[in-house]
Amino acid sequence: MTLPRSADLEAALRDALHPTMLEVIDESAAHAGHAGAGSEGYGTHFRVRIASPLFAGKPRVARHRLVYDALQLFIAQGLHAVAIETL
Repeated sequence: MTLPRSADLEAALRDALHPTMLEVIDESAAHAGHAGAGSEGYGTHFRVRIASPLFAGKPRVARHRLVYDALQLFIAQGLHAVAIETL
């Protein structure tokens, strides 16, 4: 299994949501020893800060669902946690 990289998540989010602002931060190393953390120290825990015109008029839960939908492939690959900040 190949764990995702920040660049992989960023590309998927750009393709799906056409963001006007996007920041993807790999926080995996900070979760060492946590359930779901990979021994590699990367690719399991990310923070996403994103603004997209597709979020207009949508409640927070709907905006988060759009982000999760764009990242489903990576969740299947072992992405354990995503902290989402929609702007």
